[in-house]
Amino acid sequence: MSKARKTAASSGEPDFWRVARDWLHHWLPKVRGSSPKTVEAYRIGLESYVRWLETTEGTQRSHIGFGHFDRARLGRWVEWMRTERGYSDRTIMLRMTTMRVFLDHAGLEHPALTALGNDAAGIRVKPPARKPVDHLGEEHTKALLTAWGTGDAKSRRNRMLLILMYDTAARIGELAALTIADVGMDKPARVTLTGKRGKSRVVPLGERTRTHLGAYLEEFHPGPSMRDGDRPLFHSTRNGAIQPLSVDRIDEILKTAAARARRGTCPSMPERVHCHLIRRTRAMDLLPTGRAATAHHATARPRKHEHNQRVLRVRDPRHDAQSRRCGQPRPRPLQGDMAQRATTPTTTHPQITRNVKPGNYMGHGQPPRPRTVPRLNNKPGLIGVDDRMLPVAER
Repeated sequence: MSKARKTAASSGEPDFWRVARDWLHHWLPKVRGSSPKTVEAYRIGLESYVRWLETTEGTQRSHIGFGHFDRARLGRWVEWMRTERGYSDRTIMLRMTTMRVFLDHAGLEHPALTALGNDAAGIRVKPPARKPVDHLGEEHTKALLTAWGTGDAKSRRNRMLLILMYDTAARIGELAALTIADVGMDKPARVTLTGKRGKSRVVPLGERTRTHLGAYLEEFHPGPSMRDGDRPLFHSTRNGAIQPLSVDRIDEILKTAAARARRGTCPSMPERVHCHLIRRTRAMDLLPTGRAATAHHATARPRKHEHNQRVLRVRDPRHDAQSRRCGQPRPRPLQGDMAQRATTPTTTHPQITRNVKPGNYMGHGQPPRPRTVPRLNNKPGLIGVDDRMLPVAER
């Protein structure tokens, strides 16, 4: 063990390198379930800070510990990224997110390090400027979905792949992982997509997409023997074996369709077409104020804005008064001695009448009748007391 490691161990400070290794290789991928791309982004952010400590702060790599993650150093690192390196606001925010997540994990593993996570959370960086949502136009989407013809089986497979990509707004990895068990053709037709962290969601299909998918299943998965649940929905044959299409192959199919549309009916097709662009296009098509669904493959399902009439109806005072009369029980008439005491005013419990200002009822019918049953006031001095309940000496 080096001198720096001995000093950290004797002071009781946790080993930074051990905590970082556990965070990157065990907690993120296995406990949190982060994707490999997320783990790689966090690793790059942590390595960037370590490299800054070495080159700018002059700290040896073997001497780096949690004492170098204080608020002052993190602030200088953010300033260095903005001024010296010229990083964009989005990159700086991603780097600071890495530090916050890492220090929060370290604080959970070692409570003495919780203050470092709190300090990192207090450093606010400038958020990136919002850009307009980039999406394809109606003519671009039509040309893209019809770029692959129907002359051969491979073209029909690629055409169906793009139709399903648009109608479900699926990620490229979700399309590659689709199997026969994930498809439900009984109405309403649907597919089950498994996305990040193993989360599944059910996406309904349009009626025309259901028709296209039914024809595709009859051609590429005919008969009950071909409807095994683990059989990939989109596949290719390699050496006589069925293999699912890879993510790279699906991306190539999409880019080839864009190139064909650019050379053919749509010269204005953007140069960079990717799966996430199709997802944003589908989201824009589903907006209530957006354009109608594109092409003849999918039907738009805009969100419905229906008002609940029972909640938002216009109230009528007569209805409210009637509902109060119907909802309250009818008062029972008082009998015997209780009725006589209620109608006889006393000095301790005077007769209470409705407080009506003069002139409010003049010319509009008769004045209000006095109440037969007195209402108790909240002031204790005005509440009547029965003489029979008092002691004999006070009567």
